[in-house]
Order: sequence, then C-alpha cells, then structure tokens
Amino acid sequence: MSVPIRKLQEIFGGRLQENVRMANYTTSRVGGPALGLIAVNTLDEMREAANTLWDLDVPFKLIGSGSNILVSDKGYAGIILLNHCHNIRINTQKEPPTIFAESGANLSNIARQSALRGLSGLEWAGSVPGSVGGAVYGNAGAFGSDISRSLISIQALLRGEGEVTLTAEDLKFAYRSSCLKREKKDVLILSATLQAERSSREAAWKTLMEMSEKRQATQPTGASTGSTFKNPPGDYAGRLIEAAGLKGLQDGHARFSGLHANFIVNDGNSSAQEYLKLIRLAQKTVMEKFGVALELEIELIGEFDDED
Repeated sequence: MSVPIRKLQEIFGGRLQENVRMANYTTSRVGGPALGLIAVNTLDEMREAANTLWDLDVPFKLIGSGSNILVSDKGYAGIILLNHCHNIRINTQKEPPTIFAESGANLSNIARQSALRGLSGLEWAGSVPGSVGGAVYGNAGAFGSDISRSLISIQALLRGEGEVTLTAEDLKFAYRSSCLKREKKDVLILSATLQAERSSREAAWKTLMEMSEKRQATQPTGASTGSTFKNPPGDYAGRLIEAAGLKGLQDGHARFSGLHANFIVNDGNSSAQEYLKLIRLAQKTVMEKFGVALELEIELIGEFDDED
C-alpha cells in the first residue's frame, strides 16, 4: 500500500526520520532502510503515535533493543516506532515485591536493579539483551526460567479496542511464545508488572553474576540476532547444528559461531540475505540428517529473496 508520507510529515514534523537504515538499530547490525522512524520517549507518545498510524492504516513495528529480529536488506515499507520508554519502579513494600517496567526498559538492567535490592527471580536475565516488551512478546528466558514465571500482568494497547490489562494467564505463554506472538495481533505492550521473591543482596547478586559469567563463557559477544532457533523438545538447536557439521561455517560475512552454533554472528559487513542463507542451510541440513524441523526464534521483518 502507499504510505501517506506527507500526511505523516505534517503530523509528526521533525520527529519523523525518513529512510532510516535499520542496521543502526538492530543487534545484528544488518537491515535496509525503513520508510520512516519515530522515537517514542513516553507512553503517551507511544499511544498517540500508534493510534495515529492505525487510523491512517500505515504499517508499523515497535522495536526496543533490536534483538531477536532480522530486517531484510530491502528494508521495511512502513514506520518503525523506536521504544525509549524505560522507567522502572521497584516496590519492596508489597508482598510479594513487585517491579513495574515500561516496555522499552532493558531486561538486564531490571534484573540487576532487583538483585541489588535483595530480590530474586530474575537473575537469569542479568545478561540477556532486549527490552521488557520483547521479552513478554516472545517469553524470553535462560537457565531454565523465563519471563512468564515472574509476570503478573501487562498494560497493552489493542487496535480498535483501546487499552487493556492482560494477565499472565491471558497471554497463554508457551516456550519462547505468547498468544500475542502466535496470533500476530495489532497490539503494543506498554508496560509490565512483575513479581519477585525476597532474598539477600549478596545471594541474588552472586546468582546473577554466576549466570552472567556462564553466559559470557558459552555464548558469543558482538553482532548477532541472539539465539536463532528455538530448542526442539528434548534437544538443543546448537547441538543439532554442530552435529550437522555447520558450526563455524561462514557465508560471506555471516557465520555460525564457533562458540555456540545457534548464534549467527556478523563480522561487521554481513547482509541480512547472508544470515538467511545460513538459516535455511541449518534447517535443511538438520532436517535431512536428524529429521528435526528447526523453528525460528527470531522474527523476519520485510521482504527476503527466499524460496521458503
């Protein structure tokens, strides 16, 4: 569809940046130009921007840290809302203690602030990249835990329905998934309320650091989308990719990490298409060798040259 860019210019003025290269806003450091980008710094700005774009029937995506997404080299024919809403409030007076976080808040920052206040339950997230909104949308997790175990509720904005409160039960969480992700609804996560357990600052921080050090020792640093595939039931995607002989394999400037094969890393000059070639190679080879269908954990955004 044709996006009414002049109308958007009139409404958003200087807040609208045009033809923005998405490689500058993703952890993989790849991605072509989005038609436009609008930074939202408050929840009111997010509500206003989303409702305006919905009213004009303009396609848009809300992103936070830019992890767990792969944007096409052709870019995105819509508007990117860049989520800078990151306020956090930790209430240790309630029982159980609660954490309110706007959806753009950094998950690892929340985990660290909670541990420093002697709260437990989020230590697994101490080195997990990404925002709270993305974590809820995809039920992010590590070390045998995930966000669903701590979530009480979210405030969400639904197209045509307005603002609603959704509980953890409403979100129908599954492994690396929620009903929001599965059903592809027109919805924005505004904020989340999490619960924590009482511990001590020393114990919580010790657990967080142990998990962070283990993650750093077993997962690559640098530019990547994060974990590429979900772990199949009873197995690990990284193990299967390695057993298929693909660990360390390179295509152009993208390669399966030699540290953890479920991560595709960018040496700084990769394209999204090179990422996708490795993704399809892993799916094809693992299916041929082991009969296992690897399901993407990341989300593909935009149009790709892809037979699959």
